[in-house]
Amino acid sequence: MSLDPRTPVLVGAGQYCHRAAGLDDALDASALMAEAIRAAATDAGLSAVPNPDTIRVVGLLSHRYHNPARVVADQLGLTPKELAVTTMGGNSPQTLVNATALDILRGDVDIAILTGGEAWRTRMKARKAGVELDWPSAAEDDMPRLMGEDLEMNHPYERARGIVMPVQVYPMFETAIRAKAGLTPEQHLERISGLWSRFSAVAAENPYAWIQEFKTPEEIRTPGPTNRMVGLPYTKYMNSNNDVDQGAALIMCSVEKAESLGIPRDRWVFPLSGSDCHEHPYISNRWSFAETPAVELGGRRALELAGKTIADIDIVDLYSCFPAAVQLGAQSLGLSLDQQITRTGGLSFAGGPWNNYVMHSIATVMHDLREQPGTGLVWANGGYTTKHAFGIYSTEPPSTPFRHAYPQDEIDAMPRRELAEAADAQGTATVEAYTVMYSRDGMPEMVIAACLLADGRRAWGTSNDAATAAAVSEGEWVGRTVELDVEGTLTA
Repeated sequence: MSLDPRTPVLVGAGQYCHRAAGLDDALDASALMAEAIRAAATDAGLSAVPNPDTIRVVGLLSHRYHNPARVVADQLGLTPKELAVTTMGGNSPQTLVNATALDILRGDVDIAILTGGEAWRTRMKARKAGVELDWPSAAEDDMPRLMGEDLEMNHPYERARGIVMPVQVYPMFETAIRAKAGLTPEQHLERISGLWSRFSAVAAENPYAWIQEFKTPEEIRTPGPTNRMVGLPYTKYMNSNNDVDQGAALIMCSVEKAESLGIPRDRWVFPLSGSDCHEHPYISNRWSFAETPAVELGGRRALELAGKTIADIDIVDLYSCFPAAVQLGAQSLGLSLDQQITRTGGLSFAGGPWNNYVMHSIATVMHDLREQPGTGLVWANGGYTTKHAFGIYSTEPPSTPFRHAYPQDEIDAMPRRELAEAADAQGTATVEAYTVMYSRDGMPEMVIAACLLADGRRAWGTSNDAATAAAVSEGEWVGRTVELDVEGTLTA
């Protein structure tokens, strides 16, 4: 079959983990990215890193580079015409692939390097030791192109109540999922610890995973010295692991460019279609904490554009920062939790380098598709299951040009809840989702509860009372009646 020379194709994938013994032998994030790019060039069968039209970097947190793409380009001696960085969000790597595929199809780009990395483990070591790291940066006025949707994901009232971290929000999704499933806390804990144990088994066989160690369900769900309770019902092992130094890179080009570089066809993986969308941005306005309608619609559109159904997909990697994300994604896409729905082992075990995990998952899916030709699906997620990006991949050349959907108007029209702020929510409310945050010494210390008022509005209730936190740690609290005072303090 004759291919359109503008057809976008992924030709190289690289991953790099650096386990520094101390600070002297540590690498900064730009060096991790450079190593991953070299690995991607080797993976493509190239003797050197090709000079790209653009270097596009996933937004990172380890260091303020001003223009990280410039720093990476300088390290590799590259002179791209464009340097870009994404907005924040774990959806960014897949969103980059989608945007770059469209740019290649239009003729705006012939070859691109997509990369990302974090040296968060080293950054935290240095902070603990009181050491200032001498890492490179571009000039402050050297501004890269900003790519992606810069979405505000925290309602001002959520921030005022201190509800600002994924480790607080995902456990609330978990309790809502549990209640909807009609499971007891004990039954549900067995279910999700079993899921995470299966993920650890995949990571144990992944050469690029940060933790290559199988863990039993009992090990995952049982609190202990190395597995403290973080936010009920999650122990540390059920949380995304950002304490990593990892980089990943993809080389993406047109078919015409791949042929001119002599890249063997057995290296080629085609993006067939993609989609980008987001839920209602604030969790305060979500209709339910137990469903993700934007995942359902965005995933369905990506599949339709590729001429596929979920039954046609051979290889799947779902975003897996917390068990709740995997369950919501699988439910929305029509997948079973018993299927193999991670190719890396997930963010708890393979590693959760902030926004860049999905660069690793795409690289892994590329490898797997080459070994087992077929069709793959990648779901990327940013925020609190907020921002979504989907990609459908195949080793078979596409029958139609790459296609992309952004069905946001339909999602924006979906039902949403109004938020009643504290003074307006005083009185009786029903708990719809909750968590208890634990101290580092294993004591319950803060209750956070999403509640529904009689008129259907959502209200937030919190409590820093130790006795209340201890009480809410026992049994099932979804569906229970609580009292909220004028300041939003919850009384059980």
